[in-house]
Amino acid sequence: MTYVVTQNCCNDATCVEVCPVNCIHPAPGEPGYASAELLHIDPRACIDCGACAEVCPVDAIVPDHDITDATRRYLDVNAAFFQRAGSPEPAVAGRVKPTATAHPERLRVAVVGSGPSAFYAAENLLSRRDVDAEVTMIERLPFAGGLVRYGVAPDHAKTKSIERTFQRTLRRPGLTAYFDVEVGADLSSDELSAHHHAVLFASGTSEDRRLGIPGADLAGSHSAREFVAWYNGHPDFADRTFDLSHPQVVIVGNGNVALDVARILTTDVDRLRHTDIAEHALDALSASAVRNVMVLGRRGPEAAACTTPELIGLAADPGVDITVDDAVSAGDETPLKVQILAEYGRRARRPGSRTIDFRFQTTPVELVGDTHLTGVRVQRRGIAGSAIVDCGLLLQSIGYRGAPIPGLPFDTTTGTVANQAGRVFDSVSGHPVRGRYVAGWIKRGPTGVIGTNRFCADETVHCLVSDFHNGLLRQPTADPDAFARLIQSRSPHSFGADGWIAIDRHERAQGRRLGRPRVKFIDTESARMTVAAEEGGPR
Repeated sequence: MTYVVTQNCCNDATCVEVCPVNCIHPAPGEPGYASAELLHIDPRACIDCGACAEVCPVDAIVPDHDITDATRRYLDVNAAFFQRAGSPEPAVAGRVKPTATAHPERLRVAVVGSGPSAFYAAENLLSRRDVDAEVTMIERLPFAGGLVRYGVAPDHAKTKSIERTFQRTLRRPGLTAYFDVEVGADLSSDELSAHHHAVLFASGTSEDRRLGIPGADLAGSHSAREFVAWYNGHPDFADRTFDLSHPQVVIVGNGNVALDVARILTTDVDRLRHTDIAEHALDALSASAVRNVMVLGRRGPEAAACTTPELIGLAADPGVDITVDDAVSAGDETPLKVQILAEYGRRARRPGSRTIDFRFQTTPVELVGDTHLTGVRVQRRGIAGSAIVDCGLLLQSIGYRGAPIPGLPFDTTTGTVANQAGRVFDSVSGHPVRGRYVAGWIKRGPTGVIGTNRFCADETVHCLVSDFHNGLLRQPTADPDAFARLIQSRSPHSFGADGWIAIDRHERAQGRRLGRPRVKFIDTESARMTVAAEEGGPR
């Protein structure tokens, strides 16, 4: 018997660390790890110990005898990887391992954000043997989770289960959390620096790449990021409205986010009722007239930006047909992703079914309509002229980019804070910005999966701790008690880890009543009232 990685692997690579025979690849430090869609277990080397399955934070590793019809394709995914790569050599450089030599002083670090990269950075700092660290986590919203809470699709429950590891970090001695506190509004980054040796920004990306074609700003044209945040219950997007009255929606782009959105738009609402999708989205989708979602890609199927697991997952709903507009040719040597698209292309559409329709080599050149979108003018490669595709809603899914953080150098080309291995770097002076660090998408751009943030954060923390040992960080001028008083004076409604735990407990209790994982708070005031009722406050 061997084990197999299936669906929604987070690439956290905890499994790699516990494997006694180095059979999981690509491991951190091996070629291709940073861009891997998922990890793979070599059936020739696996000794059936089950250690990887026990530590997998998203329950994605199963013994081969537990493979189902829905996950059987992952045997092909696994075999294809080792056919291409053979049996990789052990990693040369994996996760940075701390030494046992401790600095005599306690390192105080402020981490801005509470998404995966923030929690991974905090966990690394608090579990090191070479430094005694104290972490202050600052989150703008009353809710923890970042990308896991507001970016992962509601029907990806296994992926969301990684939040269990973050909850453990939140309870660690040495971590103090402040929720409902905004850096830049309630207090400045300079004030954070006065109370800490270093400030690590892990705030993600908050802007979109835009189409830049005529009509792109018509009513009915939105970014996919807005739509995802809306159906996931983000307070900043809960009041948005999307026109679901037309039978067809067009999505520009074919990455994982595009596929998530297409799947949510076509999934039977009764299936969504058992997820943590926001109530307002559930109501809107219940009344939706959408029957077809057209997914446009400017290049051919071999360049589809989605991962193979996401493409396989589209077929999970028996009420949805996946079609491809042109015949896709695929042989035994063709990449598996293209083979899957070719299979979809050979399927006939069933009358009355909901459909996700892939269109490749198709470029939008204009959005059509007077004040509201009525269609998209497209051009097909190799075909003269253009055609108009009717739709009432268009979602642009062509990438995210970060927003500048006041006081930090920003790279407008990449949409990230300028940095070298996580050290914020001023390209004008040629020197790092003292005591400033970044991790996650604001550091490297919107690439990788949730677990990728772990090794991104580790790299940053390694640099931060090294700078601390080398005396390159400023001494804090005020103590933690003074910081707590500052927060209380600036943001009296803020609360700590106990408050978030109370919110989490309340959401899960509401969910149990309805047979759902949780029912999310949408407005911040209701969350504050729940915390007040439980008498939560900063730890």
